[in-house]
Amino acid sequence: MTQALVIGAGPAGLMAAEMLAQAGLSVTVADAKPSPARKFLMAGKSGLNLTKSEPLATFLNQIDGPDLLRDIVAGFGPEAVQDWARELGQDVFTGSSGRVFPVAMKASPLLRAWLARLDHLGVVLRRNWRWTGIKDREMAFQTPEGAEVLTPCVTVLALGGGSWSRLGSDGKWVSILAESGVACVPFQPSNMGFRVDWTAHMSRHFGSPIKPARLQAGGESVVGEFVVSSRGIEGSAVYAVSRATRDGAPLTVDLTPDRSVEDVTARLAKPRGKSSITNHLRKSLKLDPAKIALLQEFTRPLPHDPATLAALIKALPIRHQGPRPIDEAISTAGGLSFDALDAGLMIKALPGVFAAGEMLDWDAPTGGYLLTTCLATGRHAGQAAARWARDHAPEARR
Repeated sequence: MTQALVIGAGPAGLMAAEMLAQAGLSVTVADAKPSPARKFLMAGKSGLNLTKSEPLATFLNQIDGPDLLRDIVAGFGPEAVQDWARELGQDVFTGSSGRVFPVAMKASPLLRAWLARLDHLGVVLRRNWRWTGIKDREMAFQTPEGAEVLTPCVTVLALGGGSWSRLGSDGKWVSILAESGVACVPFQPSNMGFRVDWTAHMSRHFGSPIKPARLQAGGESVVGEFVVSSRGIEGSAVYAVSRATRDGAPLTVDLTPDRSVEDVTARLAKPRGKSSITNHLRKSLKLDPAKIALLQEFTRPLPHDPATLAALIKALPIRHQGPRPIDEAISTAGGLSFDALDAGLMIKALPGVFAAGEMLDWDAPTGGYLLTTCLATGRHAGQAAARWARDHAPEARR
Protein backbone atom coordinates (compact mmCIF):
# COMPACT_ATOMS: atom_id res chain seq x y z
CA MET A 1 0.00 0.00 0.00
CA THR A 2 1.29 3.47 -0.88
CA GLN A 3 1.73 5.33 2.39
CA ALA A 4 1.64 8.90 1.08
CA LEU A 5 0.49 10.13 -2.31
CA VAL A 6 0.97 13.59 -3.76
CA ILE A 7 -0.96 14.45 -6.91
CA GLY A 8 0.69 17.27 -8.81
CA ALA A 9 4.43 17.83 -9.22
CA GLY A 10 4.58 21.61 -9.11
CA PRO A 11 6.27 23.58 -6.31
CA ALA A 12 3.49 22.95 -3.77
CA GLY A 13 3.35 19.24 -4.53
CA LEU A 14 7.11 18.73 -4.45
CA MET A 15 7.36 20.61 -1.16
CA ALA A 16 4.58 18.46 0.33
CA ALA A 17 6.38 15.34 -0.89
CA GLU A 18 9.59 16.50 0.77
CA MET A 19 7.84 17.05 4.11
CA LEU A 20 6.16 13.64 3.97
CA ALA A 21 9.40 11.88 3.08
CA GLN A 22 11.32 13.67 5.81
CA ALA A 23 8.67 12.46 8.26
CA GLY A 24 9.56 8.88 7.34
CA LEU A 25 6.70 7.98 4.97
CA SER A 26 7.19 6.37 1.58
CA VAL A 27 5.95 8.87 -0.97
CA THR A 28 4.67 8.63 -4.54
CA VAL A 29 4.18 11.79 -6.61
CA ALA A 30 1.84 11.43 -9.59
CA ASP A 31 1.78 14.07 -12.32
CA ALA A 32 -0.29 14.25 -15.50
CA LYS A 33 2.58 15.57 -17.61
CA PRO A 34 5.70 13.84 -18.95
CA SER A 35 7.94 16.02 -16.76
CA PRO A 36 7.42 17.78 -13.43
CA ALA A 37 7.01 21.47 -12.57
CA ARG A 38 6.37 22.71 -16.09
CA LYS A 39 4.76 25.99 -15.04
CA PHE A 40 7.57 26.54 -12.54
CA LEU A 41 10.12 26.11 -15.34
CA MET A 42 8.19 28.45 -17.63
CA ALA A 43 8.02 31.10 -14.89
CA GLY A 44 11.79 30.91 -14.57
CA LYS A 45 12.65 31.32 -18.24
CA SER A 46 13.26 35.05 -17.87
CA GLY A 47 14.50 34.82 -14.28
CA LEU A 48 13.01 32.80 -11.44
CA ASN A 49 11.52 35.26 -8.95
CA LEU A 50 11.56 33.16 -5.77
CA THR A 51 10.30 35.69 -3.25
CA LYS A 52 10.43 39.35 -2.22
CA SER A 53 12.88 40.71 0.34
CA GLU A 54 10.78 43.04 2.48
CA PRO A 55 9.36 43.15 6.02
CA LEU A 56 7.16 40.13 6.66
CA ALA A 57 4.11 42.27 7.50
CA THR A 58 4.45 44.08 4.16
CA PHE A 59 4.80 40.77 2.35
CA LEU A 60 1.73 39.26 4.03
CA ASN A 61 -0.38 42.33 3.20
CA GLN A 62 -0.01 41.46 -0.50
CA ILE A 63 -1.68 38.08 -0.05
CA ASP A 64 -5.45 38.11 -0.43
CA GLY A 65 -6.74 35.23 1.68
CA PRO A 66 -7.85 34.32 5.20
CA ASP A 67 -5.74 34.76 8.31
CA LEU A 68 -4.95 31.03 8.19
CA LEU A 69 -3.17 31.48 4.85
CA ARG A 70 -1.15 34.44 6.06
CA ASP A 71 -0.16 32.48 9.18
CA ILE A 72 0.98 29.60 6.95
CA VAL A 73 3.10 31.95 4.83
CA ALA A 74 4.53 33.57 7.94
CA GLY A 75 5.79 30.12 8.89
CA PHE A 76 7.75 29.84 5.64
CA GLY A 77 8.25 33.38 4.45
CA PRO A 78 10.82 35.21 2.32
CA GLU A 79 13.83 34.48 4.55
CA ALA A 80 12.97 30.79 4.82
CA VAL A 81 12.54 30.49 1.05
CA GLN A 82 15.99 31.99 0.50
CA ASP A 83 17.52 29.60 3.03
CA TRP A 84 15.77 26.69 1.33
CA ALA A 85 17.22 27.66 -2.05
CA ARG A 86 20.71 27.95 -0.55
CA GLU A 87 20.35 24.48 1.00
CA LEU A 88 19.79 23.21 -2.53
CA GLY A 89 23.06 24.78 -3.59
CA GLN A 90 21.42 27.76 -5.28
CA ASP A 91 22.80 31.09 -4.10
CA VAL A 92 20.38 33.99 -4.38
CA PHE A 93 20.57 37.74 -4.83
CA THR A 94 18.15 40.61 -4.28
CA GLY A 95 17.47 42.98 -7.15
CA SER A 96 16.88 46.73 -6.86
CA SER A 97 13.11 46.14 -6.63
CA GLY A 98 13.52 43.75 -3.70
CA ARG A 99 12.76 40.70 -5.81
CA VAL A 100 14.90 37.68 -5.01
CA PHE A 101 16.38 35.47 -7.75
CA PRO A 102 18.78 32.54 -7.89
CA VAL A 103 22.23 33.63 -9.06
CA ALA A 104 21.78 31.16 -11.91
CA MET A 105 18.51 33.00 -12.73
CA LYS A 106 16.87 29.98 -14.36
CA ALA A 107 14.56 27.54 -12.60
CA SER A 108 16.12 24.38 -14.04
CA PRO A 109 19.26 24.17 -11.81
CA LEU A 110 17.17 24.54 -8.68
CA LEU A 111 14.62 21.99 -9.89
CA ARG A 112 17.33 19.46 -10.74
CA ALA A 113 18.85 19.81 -7.29
CA TRP A 114 15.42 19.52 -5.68
CA LEU A 115 14.47 16.39 -7.62
CA ALA A 116 17.82 14.83 -6.73
CA ARG A 117 17.14 15.47 -3.04
CA LEU A 118 13.67 13.96 -3.32
CA ASP A 119 15.08 10.94 -5.09
CA HIS A 120 17.61 10.53 -2.26
CA LEU A 121 14.68 10.61 0.19
CA GLY A 122 13.06 7.76 -1.75
CA VAL A 123 10.28 9.77 -3.37
CA VAL A 124 8.93 8.02 -6.49
CA LEU A 125 7.75 10.20 -9.39
CA ARG A 126 5.07 8.76 -11.68
CA ARG A 127 4.89 10.68 -14.97
CA ASN A 128 1.89 10.83 -17.31
CA TRP A 129 -0.41 9.75 -14.50
CA ARG A 130 -3.66 11.73 -14.78
CA TRP A 131 -5.94 11.68 -11.76
CA THR A 132 -9.45 10.59 -12.79
CA GLY A 133 -11.38 10.01 -9.57
CA ILE A 134 -11.60 9.32 -5.87
CA LYS A 135 -13.70 6.78 -4.00
CA ASP A 136 -13.18 6.43 -0.28
CA ARG A 137 -9.36 6.17 -0.04
CA GLU A 138 -8.91 4.89 -3.58
CA MET A 139 -7.30 7.24 -6.08
CA ALA A 140 -7.86 6.35 -9.74
CA PHE A 141 -5.45 7.28 -12.53
CA GLN A 142 -5.13 6.92 -16.25
CA THR A 143 -1.52 5.99 -16.99
CA PRO A 144 0.52 4.94 -20.06
CA GLU A 145 -0.03 1.35 -18.90
CA GLY A 146 -3.78 1.81 -18.48
CA ALA A 147 -6.00 2.39 -15.48
CA GLU A 148 -4.33 2.28 -12.06
CA VAL A 149 -5.72 2.62 -8.54
CA LEU A 150 -3.67 3.57 -5.47
CA THR A 151 -4.91 3.34 -1.89
CA PRO A 152 -2.70 5.64 0.16
CA CYS A 153 -2.92 6.32 3.87
CA VAL A 154 -2.82 10.03 3.14
CA THR A 155 -3.01 12.20 -0.01
CA VAL A 156 -1.97 15.75 -0.78
CA LEU A 157 -3.60 17.39 -3.81
CA ALA A 158 -1.49 20.10 -5.47
CA LEU A 159 -3.19 20.38 -8.83
CA GLY A 160 -2.75 24.04 -9.71
CA GLY A 161 -5.27 26.64 -10.75
CA GLY A 162 -7.12 27.20 -14.00
CA SER A 163 -4.58 28.88 -16.27
CA TRP A 164 -1.81 27.63 -18.58
CA SER A 165 -3.58 24.34 -19.27
CA ARG A 166 -0.85 23.23 -21.68
CA LEU A 167 1.54 23.20 -18.72
CA GLY A 168 -0.81 21.15 -16.56
CA SER A 169 -2.95 23.69 -14.69
CA ASP A 170 -6.28 22.98 -16.36
CA GLY A 171 -8.65 22.98 -13.37
CA LYS A 172 -10.21 19.65 -14.38
CA TRP A 173 -9.90 18.45 -10.80
CA VAL A 174 -12.87 20.67 -9.87
CA SER A 175 -15.34 18.17 -11.33
CA ILE A 176 -13.68 15.27 -9.50
CA LEU A 177 -14.05 16.99 -6.14
CA ALA A 178 -17.62 18.01 -7.01
CA GLU A 179 -18.50 14.33 -7.34
CA SER A 180 -17.44 13.97 -3.71
CA GLY A 181 -19.61 16.92 -2.66
CA VAL A 182 -16.76 19.44 -2.46
CA ALA A 183 -17.74 22.64 -4.23
CA CYS A 184 -15.20 25.21 -5.42
CA VAL A 185 -15.23 28.95 -5.97
CA PRO A 186 -15.26 29.69 -9.74
CA PHE A 187 -11.87 30.58 -11.16
CA GLN A 188 -11.02 34.14 -12.16
CA PRO A 189 -7.91 35.30 -14.02
CA SER A 190 -5.24 37.01 -11.95
CA ASN A 191 -2.04 38.81 -12.95
CA MET A 192 -3.30 39.12 -16.48
CA GLY A 193 -3.50 41.56 -19.34
CA PHE A 194 -6.61 43.34 -20.60
CA ARG A 195 -8.24 43.37 -24.01
CA VAL A 196 -8.29 46.67 -25.90
CA ASP A 197 -9.96 47.12 -29.27
CA TRP A 198 -7.35 49.44 -30.76
CA THR A 199 -7.99 51.65 -33.73
CA ALA A 200 -5.79 51.11 -36.78
CA HIS A 201 -3.33 53.90 -35.94
CA MET A 202 -2.06 51.96 -32.91
CA SER A 203 -0.77 49.01 -34.94
CA ARG A 204 2.62 50.66 -35.55
CA HIS A 205 3.16 50.75 -31.77
CA PHE A 206 2.43 47.09 -31.02
CA GLY A 207 5.26 45.74 -28.92
CA SER A 208 6.19 49.19 -27.62
CA PRO A 209 6.77 49.60 -23.90
CA ILE A 210 5.07 52.41 -22.04
CA LYS A 211 7.62 53.51 -19.45
CA PRO A 212 7.84 54.96 -16.98
CA ALA A 213 4.15 55.10 -16.17
CA ARG A 214 1.95 55.00 -13.12
CA LEU A 215 -1.07 52.74 -13.37
CA GLN A 216 -3.90 53.21 -10.89
CA ALA A 217 -7.05 51.19 -10.22
CA GLY A 218 -9.08 51.40 -7.05
CA GLY A 219 -6.64 51.79 -4.18
CA GLU A 220 -3.79 50.18 -6.09
CA SER A 221 -1.05 52.25 -7.68
CA VAL A 222 2.28 51.22 -9.22
CA VAL A 223 5.05 52.89 -11.18
CA GLY A 224 6.58 50.61 -13.79
CA GLU A 225 6.05 49.69 -17.39
CA PHE A 226 3.61 47.84 -19.60
CA VAL A 227 3.43 46.86 -23.24
CA VAL A 228 1.00 47.78 -25.98
CA SER A 229 0.24 44.61 -27.92
CA SER A 230 -2.18 43.67 -30.66
CA ARG A 231 -4.31 42.03 -27.98
CA GLY A 232 -4.37 44.95 -25.54
CA ILE A 233 -2.11 45.86 -22.62
CA GLU A 234 0.06 43.55 -20.58
CA GLY A 235 3.18 43.58 -18.44
CA SER A 236 4.23 43.90 -14.84
CA ALA A 237 2.55 47.23 -14.11
CA VAL A 238 -0.75 45.99 -15.53
CA TYR A 239 -0.53 42.78 -13.50
CA ALA A 240 0.05 44.78 -10.33
CA VAL A 241 -3.33 46.52 -10.65
CA SER A 242 -5.15 43.68 -12.40
CA ARG A 243 -7.10 42.52 -9.35
CA ALA A 244 -8.79 45.89 -8.82
CA THR A 245 -9.29 46.38 -12.57
CA ARG A 246 -10.80 42.90 -12.92
CA ASP A 247 -13.19 43.72 -10.09
CA GLY A 248 -14.47 46.85 -11.87
CA ALA A 249 -12.28 49.73 -10.73
CA PRO A 250 -11.54 52.30 -13.48
CA LEU A 251 -8.00 52.04 -14.84
CA THR A 252 -5.94 55.18 -15.45
CA VAL A 253 -2.35 55.80 -16.49
CA ASP A 254 -0.09 58.70 -15.54
CA LEU A 255 2.23 59.17 -18.53
CA THR A 256 4.60 61.48 -16.62
CA PRO A 257 4.90 59.96 -13.13
CA ASP A 258 8.05 61.97 -12.39
CA ARG A 259 6.32 65.33 -12.95
CA SER A 260 3.57 67.10 -11.01
CA VAL A 261 0.39 68.21 -12.72
CA GLU A 262 1.48 71.82 -12.14
CA ASP A 263 4.79 71.21 -13.88
CA VAL A 264 3.07 69.49 -16.80
CA THR A 265 0.57 72.34 -17.10
CA ALA A 266 3.32 74.95 -17.06
CA ARG A 267 5.32 73.17 -19.73
CA LEU A 268 2.28 72.78 -21.96
CA ALA A 269 1.42 76.47 -21.49
CA LYS A 270 4.67 77.59 -23.11
CA PRO A 271 4.21 79.03 -26.62
CA ARG A 272 4.51 76.32 -29.25
CA GLY A 273 4.58 78.55 -32.32
CA LYS A 274 3.89 76.59 -35.48
CA SER A 275 4.64 73.21 -33.87
CA SER A 276 1.85 70.67 -33.92
CA ILE A 277 0.42 69.63 -30.60
CA THR A 278 2.12 66.23 -30.89
CA ASN A 279 5.50 67.89 -31.46
CA HIS A 280 4.78 70.17 -28.53
CA LEU A 281 4.14 67.10 -26.34
CA ARG A 282 7.37 65.53 -27.52
CA LYS A 283 9.49 68.63 -26.97
CA SER A 284 7.96 69.99 -23.76
CA LEU A 285 7.40 66.70 -21.91
CA LYS A 286 9.73 64.30 -23.74
CA LEU A 287 6.80 61.98 -24.49
CA ASP A 288 7.80 59.21 -26.89
CA PRO A 289 5.64 58.26 -29.90
CA ALA A 290 3.97 55.33 -28.10
CA LYS A 291 2.85 57.50 -25.19
CA ILE A 292 1.56 60.18 -27.54
CA ALA A 293 -0.31 57.55 -29.56
CA LEU A 294 -1.86 56.16 -26.38
CA LEU A 295 -2.98 59.65 -25.39
CA GLN A 296 -4.52 60.20 -28.81
CA GLU A 297 -6.17 56.77 -28.77
CA PHE A 298 -8.26 57.61 -25.73
CA THR A 299 -8.61 61.38 -26.27
CA ARG A 300 -9.71 62.55 -29.69
CA PRO A 301 -9.25 65.34 -30.44
CA LEU A 302 -6.54 66.37 -28.00
CA PRO A 303 -7.61 69.45 -26.01
CA HIS A 304 -5.54 72.58 -26.54
CA ASP A 305 -6.15 73.95 -23.07
CA PRO A 306 -2.95 73.20 -21.07
CA ALA A 307 -4.72 72.44 -17.80
CA THR A 308 -7.22 70.06 -19.42
CA LEU A 309 -4.52 68.28 -21.39
CA ALA A 310 -2.26 68.04 -18.34
CA ALA A 311 -5.05 66.45 -16.32
CA LEU A 312 -5.45 63.78 -19.02
CA ILE A 313 -1.72 63.11 -19.22
CA LYS A 314 -1.65 62.61 -15.44
CA ALA A 315 -4.74 60.38 -15.32
CA LEU A 316 -5.61 59.02 -18.76
CA PRO A 317 -8.62 56.66 -18.60
CA ILE A 318 -7.88 53.33 -20.29
CA ARG A 319 -10.95 51.91 -21.99
CA HIS A 320 -10.66 48.14 -22.12
CA GLN A 321 -12.91 45.17 -22.82
CA GLY A 322 -12.05 43.13 -19.74
CA PRO A 323 -9.36 40.59 -18.89
CA ARG A 324 -7.61 38.43 -21.41
CA PRO A 325 -8.83 34.79 -21.41
CA ILE A 326 -8.21 32.93 -18.16
CA ASP A 327 -5.84 30.42 -19.77
CA GLU A 328 -3.44 33.29 -20.56
CA ALA A 329 -3.36 34.56 -16.98
CA ILE A 330 -0.21 34.07 -14.93
CA SER A 331 -2.33 32.79 -12.05
CA THR A 332 -5.94 32.41 -10.98
CA ALA A 333 -8.08 33.31 -8.01
CA GLY A 334 -10.85 30.96 -6.95
CA GLY A 335 -10.67 27.23 -6.40
CA LEU A 336 -11.00 25.23 -3.21
CA SER A 337 -12.46 27.44 -0.48
CA PHE A 338 -10.68 27.64 2.87
CA ASP A 339 -14.10 27.04 4.45
CA ALA A 340 -13.84 23.48 3.10
CA LEU A 341 -10.48 22.95 4.85
CA ASP A 342 -9.31 22.51 8.40
CA ALA A 343 -6.29 24.27 9.90
CA GLY A 344 -3.96 21.66 8.40
CA LEU A 345 -5.44 22.18 4.90
CA MET A 346 -7.26 18.84 5.04
CA ILE A 347 -10.52 18.72 3.07
CA LYS A 348 -13.15 18.28 5.78
CA ALA A 349 -15.37 16.11 3.59
CA LEU A 350 -12.46 13.84 2.65
CA PRO A 351 -10.52 12.76 5.75
CA GLY A 352 -6.89 12.13 4.95
CA VAL A 353 -6.94 14.26 1.77
CA PHE A 354 -5.13 17.59 1.94
CA ALA A 355 -4.73 20.41 -0.58
CA ALA A 356 -2.08 23.03 -1.31
CA GLY A 357 -0.88 25.62 -3.79
CA GLU A 358 -2.77 27.52 -6.44
CA MET A 359 -5.77 25.19 -6.32
CA LEU A 360 -6.76 26.96 -3.09
CA ASP A 361 -8.85 30.14 -3.23
CA TRP A 362 -6.36 32.97 -2.73
CA ASP A 363 -4.82 35.74 -4.77
CA ALA A 364 -1.49 37.60 -4.85
CA PRO A 365 0.50 39.73 -7.27
CA THR A 366 3.61 38.64 -9.10
CA GLY A 367 6.92 39.50 -7.50
CA GLY A 368 7.63 36.34 -5.53
CA TYR A 369 4.36 36.25 -3.61
CA LEU A 370 2.85 33.49 -5.73
CA LEU A 371 5.75 31.07 -5.52
CA THR A 372 6.40 31.68 -1.82
CA THR A 373 2.75 31.01 -1.00
CA CYS A 374 2.72 27.80 -3.04
CA LEU A 375 5.85 26.57 -1.26
CA ALA A 376 4.48 27.53 2.15
CA THR A 377 1.12 25.83 1.67
CA GLY A 378 2.81 22.72 0.27
CA ARG A 379 5.07 22.58 3.32
CA HIS A 380 2.14 23.10 5.70
CA ALA A 381 -0.10 20.52 4.04
CA GLY A 382 2.74 17.98 3.85
CA GLN A 383 3.58 18.35 7.53
CA ALA A 384 -0.09 18.15 8.55
CA ALA A 385 -0.62 15.11 6.32
CA ALA A 386 2.35 13.35 7.93
CA ARG A 387 0.91 13.97 11.40
CA TRP A 388 -2.50 12.72 10.30
CA ALA A 389 -0.98 9.55 8.87
CA ARG A 390 0.84 8.84 12.11
CA ASP A 391 -2.27 9.48 14.22
CA HIS A 392 -4.75 7.58 12.06
CA ALA A 393 -2.61 4.93 10.36
CA PRO A 394 0.19 3.80 12.67
CA GLU A 395 1.29 1.31 10.00
CA ALA A 396 2.40 4.26 7.85
CA ARG A 397 6.01 3.87 8.92
CA ARG A 398 9.11 2.59 7.22
